[in-house]
Amino acid sequence: MQPFEGIRVLDLTHVLAGPFCTSQLANLGAEVIKIESPTHPDMTRDDGGSQTLNEDQMGTFFLSQSAGKKSLTLDLASKDGIAIFELLVKTSDVVVQNYSGDKLEKLGISFEKLSKINSKIIYCSMTGFGKTGPKANHPAYDVVIQAYSGIMAANGWSNEDPPLRVGPPMVDYGTGAQAAFAISSALFQRERTGTGQEIDVAMADAALMLMSSGVTETLATGVSPKRFGNSHPELPYYSAYKSSEGWVMLGAYTLKQASDLMNVLGYYGEALEIKNLTRKTIGSVSEQNRRLISKRIQENSAQYWEDILNESHVPAARIRRIDETCHEKLFRNTKNLFQTRPPNNFLLLPFRFLMVVQDYLDPHHNLESTQKNYF
Repeated sequence: MQPFEGIRVLDLTHVLAGPFCTSQLANLGAEVIKIESPTHPDMTRDDGGSQTLNEDQMGTFFLSQSAGKKSLTLDLASKDGIAIFELLVKTSDVVVQNYSGDKLEKLGISFEKLSKINSKIIYCSMTGFGKTGPKANHPAYDVVIQAYSGIMAANGWSNEDPPLRVGPPMVDYGTGAQAAFAISSALFQRERTGTGQEIDVAMADAALMLMSSGVTETLATGVSPKRFGNSHPELPYYSAYKSSEGWVMLGAYTLKQASDLMNVLGYYGEALEIKNLTRKTIGSVSEQNRRLISKRIQENSAQYWEDILNESHVPAARIRRIDETCHEKLFRNTKNLFQTRPPNNFLLLPFRFLMVVQDYLDPHHNLESTQKNYF
């Protein structure tokens, strides 16, 4: 039995953050019914790198967040559409929507109204800046929130260089994860109280949570953390280096790990010196050790250094492209993470319940278009 088996979710979301939230609930057993407009379906249906999938309205941006859901076309701007939706609400547990401003409220879809139909309903709104405040009606995408929240200004090579966007839509996925967590919490709370809940999830808030330590430092000091790209200014042991073949990222953050790193590289005197330093004084030898590390790393491949350093319990990894990572045995042998039977290649869950038997999605299961058992 899956954790959310028996839970019905009405999914009024689109693009990435909202659909990612509801996909997490679906992956844990919830019955998720994705509701789309007959004239304006989810814009990601034809978005992605595969033209064939785009033409089939199953673009990779859509598929990655929609596999395992049921599908229903419903005109919520019509009286009949609203009547059908309200009928669904009676037998549902959760409604999730990510329209900006009060668009759905104007159609009569609000927590206040839906809770009168079903007092146990959990209503989650996902917006760029929250349901209240001066920017409540402003639209947003991942890149806009990256700019607004400070993520772009925190990312890059130095404070003198232009701000840099984080490549993957991390704010979208971070917001979706927070929303799924909030809904899960509300479902648990409902078991105790017997009543529903209204949830307000803002992408801007989630973005700050993704930078929790940096935000805390800024609030404490009044100064934003400096940007340093791939090379930590005081910890050359926590930096990226070019090898004879590819790049390797070193993650030796503690004094012991830094000392062990220098030992593996053959710099025994420097390793001993680091042992006698503190976090406050370790920066005194950073530049000389950076040059030594760079010189030695160039003597072998990134994969060689990953292997030999990991064997000595020093964190390090060859910098991989996504296509390389997807073919790593670490992930290919994890049943709950990947479903890889074309055309349905998608991610499921990044965790496992080890003490129970998990039911996984049928790898051939796409969106169900049937209306059977909806009402």
